[in-house]
Amino acid sequence: MISRNLSLRSVANIYFLSDFHLGAPDYEKSLVREKKIVAFLDSIKKDASEIYLMGDVFDFWFEYGKAIPKGFVRLLGKLAELSDSGIKLHYFTGNHDMWVFDYLPKELNLTIYRKPITREINGKKFYLAHGDGLGPGDYGYKFIKMVFASKICQWLFARIHPNLGMSIAQFWSGQSRKLTQELHFHGEEEWLVTYSREVLKKEHFDYLIFGHRHLPVDYALAPSPSGKAGEGVSRYINLGEWVNYFSYAVFEGKDIQLKYYK
Repeated sequence: MISRNLSLRSVANIYFLSDFHLGAPDYEKSLVREKKIVAFLDSIKKDASEIYLMGDVFDFWFEYGKAIPKGFVRLLGKLAELSDSGIKLHYFTGNHDMWVFDYLPKELNLTIYRKPITREINGKKFYLAHGDGLGPGDYGYKFIKMVFASKICQWLFARIHPNLGMSIAQFWSGQSRKLTQELHFHGEEEWLVTYSREVLKKEHFDYLIFGHRHLPVDYALAPSPSGKAGEGVSRYINLGEWVNYFSYAVFEGKDIQLKYYK
């Protein structure tokens, strides 16, 4: 885990976005979505100090030694522009883009995270993660994730010709996407709510922010019985996605809001 402190004087707005799934379901629809994302990023460049991309930016991504997936030039160009202007970029790998390696950090000067992190900003404590593989159950996926994260698996996949490799990967991604499209919020039975409560038993956080679930949610979590006196209600926030909701969160220095880009 990583923990940092920032004072209000160094904070403008901090934005959190997740689950663009660029590349799906086809080139034409992905391009329309990409242009909308770029327009949003352009609209926040004057007041953003940091941007957190919380995973599954691409429906699939794999970096070969000498090649990367085709497309996405508008998004990559805009992110490069924002980074060059001094906006800090953070990137969480998700279950669809866990095979981001060194290309994006090098070209976009962004910081990459593969596990949950914590931050303290202007006295508020944040717990940040994409969300896949967290919480109870789903042992099949957790095993597959462990396999895919192995250096041996990555080396073997890199030996496959990109034309075949990308075709296989697109099939996997389509199957995985179907499993995250159940759009009913289950309240206390949500696995990320359960996970958040387990986190809060050990340490208080004001905001626990995730992607992955594809459903924008801002849900109050009562203080843990083991919490310290004076610690208020925590909030579980899921960022939703940019296929149907176009949702994001913004921290303006004192509080965070879940919003929608129209």
